[in-house]
Amino acid sequence: MVLLLDSSNKYFSRDFNSFLDIKREEDDGVEKAVSDIINNVRERGDQSLYEYSLTLDKFGLTSDNVQVSRSEIEQSVEECNNHDLEALNLAAERIRAFHLKQFPKDISYIDHAGVQLGMRWNAIESVGMYVPGGLASYPSSVLMNAIPAKVAGGGRLVMVSPASSGDINPIILAAAGIVGVDEIYRVGGAHAIAALAYGCESIAPVDKIVGPGNAFVTAAKRQLFGLVGIDMVAGPSEILVLSDNKNDPNWIASDLLSQAEHDITAQAILITDDVRFGNQVCESIENMISILPRKDIIRESWEKYGAVIVVDELPQAVELINRIAPEHLELAIDEPKIFAKNIITAGAIFLGRYKPEALGDYVGGASH
Repeated sequence: MVLLLDSSNKYFSRDFNSFLDIKREEDDGVEKAVSDIINNVRERGDQSLYEYSLTLDKFGLTSDNVQVSRSEIEQSVEECNNHDLEALNLAAERIRAFHLKQFPKDISYIDHAGVQLGMRWNAIESVGMYVPGGLASYPSSVLMNAIPAKVAGGGRLVMVSPASSGDINPIILAAAGIVGVDEIYRVGGAHAIAALAYGCESIAPVDKIVGPGNAFVTAAKRQLFGLVGIDMVAGPSEILVLSDNKNDPNWIASDLLSQAEHDITAQAILITDDVRFGNQVCESIENMISILPRKDIIRESWEKYGAVIVVDELPQAVELINRIAPEHLELAIDEPKIFAKNIITAGAIFLGRYKPEALGDYVGGASH
């Protein structure tokens, strides 16, 4: 049963604080296990990668097959249907266009004392990019990480991705081919992060590591920060939708499930000023879960970590949203731009009733 909170309840403040304190990603033993993996890779190089690959991916990794060849990438493109390739190219064009506008400018000026001051931007020489390949494959992660690097004019761009039984999803390799990734390796998990940081016989070290991953990947990035740069320590995916009763409850339900399907620790939250509408969204979610291929993951995510919060008036939601600090925020209300001015702790904000969060994950343009 999903958590229901009502701001008019006298225990709301206590219950809301308890909700914020929910630990969504258990790390007992993860840090120690990751530390052992990192040390193993640092000391034994390729041999440790081969052993982890055999244990975790059921694949006999060798020096001959650890790197994906150009011909394999070309073959993957042929295996993808034209519709998917067109979608990837459209997304790539939009992401590239946005990040060209984001390109920072150098600064140079002479101050009142006659001193010349300035700042110069340089591209990072080598970057490692982690692309998940376990519970689901997301070619968007390739585009979102690789294209800004290419726009910046960086040098070597390396991709690592777990390969179950030796296979990487063709759409992942096709995306890598579209954006021009320089090197691709069949290695995933914490050992892949360690290989990128320290280097080994097959993989030269990089200066920075980016991209999402599971708890082991995140812990490895955290432990290796300083030896290499990282983008951030990312937690489980989350979405918060602020909605009045003028929306289609089925649409709002779909938007919430777009993140709940990612992982059992993902979180989907609805804030509304209409309890009846909140109940309608919950009913829609129940109807949808039963027919979705990732229903087991969605149900655990929704029932363990999801919430419907009812407020008396929408402006009350501002404080709640800023305390939750959602990764993705949808404002499916009237005058969303005005409301958004008071939001200071959201990763990405989607304004209006026709701006689903999934738009930002694929073809919006800004890197997620």
